[in-house]
Amino acid sequence: MPIYVWKARTRQGTLKKGEIEAVSDQAVMAQLRGQMLMPVSVKEKAKDVSEYLRFIKQGIKTRELVIFTRQFATMIDAGLPLVQCLDILAEQNPNKRFKEIIRAVRQDVEQGSTFAEALRKHPKPFDPLYVNLVQAGEIGGILDTILNRLAVYLEKADSLARKVKGAMVYPSTVLVVAIGVVILMLVKVIPTFAKMFTDFGGELPAPTQMVINMSNFMQQWVWLIVGVMVAVVVAFLRARKQSPRFRRSTDALFLKLWVIGPLLQKVAVARFTRTLGTMIASGVPILDGLEIVARTAGNMVIEEALMDVRSAISEGKTIAEPLQESGVFPGMVVQMIAVGEETGAMESMLSKIADFYDEEVDAAVEALTALLEPAMMVFLGGTVGGLLIAMYLPIFKIAETVG
Repeated sequence: MPIYVWKARTRQGTLKKGEIEAVSDQAVMAQLRGQMLMPVSVKEKAKDVSEYLRFIKQGIKTRELVIFTRQFATMIDAGLPLVQCLDILAEQNPNKRFKEIIRAVRQDVEQGSTFAEALRKHPKPFDPLYVNLVQAGEIGGILDTILNRLAVYLEKADSLARKVKGAMVYPSTVLVVAIGVVILMLVKVIPTFAKMFTDFGGELPAPTQMVINMSNFMQQWVWLIVGVMVAVVVAFLRARKQSPRFRRSTDALFLKLWVIGPLLQKVAVARFTRTLGTMIASGVPILDGLEIVARTAGNMVIEEALMDVRSAISEGKTIAEPLQESGVFPGMVVQMIAVGEETGAMESMLSKIADFYDEEVDAAVEALTALLEPAMMVFLGGTVGGLLIAMYLPIFKIAETVG
């Protein structure tokens, strides 16, 4: 809980100062009044740098949110009061940041807010999907059921994200290592060979001279090159964050990339069907569900397509028709959703599509890894081997001359 610095006057007019740990400034004022003190000022104590670093390092992981949700569902199902559940979960949570958020939620619930309203004040761990499902569970009186569904959804969504990240870790690591090795050789190793060849004199082979020229250039401009590379990456990420037009263009490009594009499309379909199916099963209205699904799509092209679907549904159309017109979703997905609408089994159909595309993502990740591993090894071996061969060519020539 945050610490507040307060100033207050006694009944005799004497000014007093102090510090109190509380969930809010209103709670501090209430405590002061209970001690027959008149509050003059209440301010949250400034945090030092180490405190900010603690919060940066200690985020809230999806696994922690899943455990919180499952334990909460179990206690609600056992008949424990909501405030008592939050109090127990706050006390046993090892994550200090999460502990403070749960305590703040408990304080809001004690003051009369609904559980969903209290969660909405903390959008980082509790996104709109989480809050809307909890709200539907509160209204329908099935909060424990909704929380169990949320836990299952979060586990599968986290598993899907880890699969994609895992596929990118190996090639990214190999690429960074390859670039580091090449720079190290050009800056530290090649100059030693170059000095030796200069002492011997004579004309160097063309590949060797080219590598030496690259080494001279790299020694002179290495920090500028590294700075430019970092600046390009930062500028790209900043442009994606600040310019919707640029972000949409790059998102559209990502979907068209060879190998990567189909994988991103499968991930988007799995996420869309899993999320929408969970929300429909929990009683969230279809229009609200589509809006939330669109905002959590992670790709502006898909987000715009889903918002167009939402607009078409509000005009009386079915889901399948605008999905077909968007051109973003595969025909099989559209046809299965159309069947689900006709038979009234939309929730079941969306769940089947999500399970199918989870398996498709597994297959795509394995195929991507199988393709990138040998390609990266060939790149690394070819680059380093080419530099070594270029450096050994003059040595062979010197040996022939000595012979």
